[in-house]
Amino acid sequence: MSSAVSPLAPKAVPDMPVIAGIRLATAEAGIRYKNRTDVLLAVMDKGTAVAGVFTKSKCPSAPVEWCRAKLKGGKARALVVNSGNANAFTGKTGRASTALTAKIAAKAVGCSEGEIFLASTGVIGEPLDATKFDGVLGRLAETAEPRDYLAAAKAIMTTDTFPKVATATVKLGKARVTINGMAKGAGMIAPDMATMLSFIFTDAPIAPAALQALLKSGVEDTFNAVTIDGDTSTSDTLLAFATGAAAGQGAPKISRASDPRLKAFVKAFNQVLANLAEQVARDGEGARKLVEITVEGAKTKASARKIAMSIANSPLVKTAIAGEDANWGRVVMAVGKAGEPADRDKLSISFNGIRVAKSGARDPDYDEAQVSEAMKAPEIAIKVSLGLGKGRDRVLTCDLTKEYVAINGDYRS
Repeated sequence: MSSAVSPLAPKAVPDMPVIAGIRLATAEAGIRYKNRTDVLLAVMDKGTAVAGVFTKSKCPSAPVEWCRAKLKGGKARALVVNSGNANAFTGKTGRASTALTAKIAAKAVGCSEGEIFLASTGVIGEPLDATKFDGVLGRLAETAEPRDYLAAAKAIMTTDTFPKVATATVKLGKARVTINGMAKGAGMIAPDMATMLSFIFTDAPIAPAALQALLKSGVEDTFNAVTIDGDTSTSDTLLAFATGAAAGQGAPKISRASDPRLKAFVKAFNQVLANLAEQVARDGEGARKLVEITVEGAKTKASARKIAMSIANSPLVKTAIAGEDANWGRVVMAVGKAGEPADRDKLSISFNGIRVAKSGARDPDYDEAQVSEAMKAPEIAIKVSLGLGKGRDRVLTCDLTKEYVAINGDYRS
């Protein structure tokens, strides 16, 4: 966790409403960091539905494997998250740590181990001493309260420079339901059907299968459209919990994601995901520029996504932006290497609304001074028009600075 907050951090933090059926507490367990909270316990009421998406990495962490196995039950009573140690690439020791953590948490909350969900973030390859949770989780279960999501978000930070929270309230039937979310992530960010670590809570009465479908759909154009460095983590975990408490206020029980009564809820749910995903991009390690890349005129949306990601993950593009250089040649390079349909002579490129290249050559109205001034802005929009079809997509990234190297060069020390 950095002491210097990213200059791209949101200017205001939302007030996070209470959600019936959710209680939170944090503590210092001494996992790796000193004098800061590093463990979060979220306690859910009985009957809480759970859904999740996880990293597609072939080297997943032990907590990811645990959650995948327990997700089949569809119910959750507690979530335990620790920072400082990812419990990844830890073999049998890692699996034993997750089992012990779940056992301690289940005893503290008074539920089965199959209703405990786990997530860990931090250094890969270091054994996690789960005995440090003994006693700690018991105290947290007793003191947990239905508020202070900001403290919860702080407890799961690693190289993050600010806690990431988002909220939305929407009408479902006769009731107003709330959606609260938190996330962590600043480096090793290139999600693949998941996110870094993110947790969504709602009091809407949504069945596990419907919640799973909403989550899987919602992540595609939010967290999966964000990249910091092109590296997909071993630990990416996104879990959603629905307590169903709003049923008592007139919210209908939802069993299908296609239920038309969910229309407003789905929009709000995806807005929370999108808000958190953008905050992750704003907190990219060493970032000084938030970069939005839009590709239009592609053959398909999928093709546009691949080209946008090729641009977003290019170290040459990202360092040019860090240097405030509208180097469209690097964008051309990234388009060409993506392996998707493209026609050099139809390609147009703009930076912050200023077209710098048209029809495969420098724009005849190009003004170096004008573009250089535009590149000084903290938010940079790159637009690429391919002129081949109707496919369009948008991704978020950040620039690549010397600070990124400094952070990752001594991450373990």
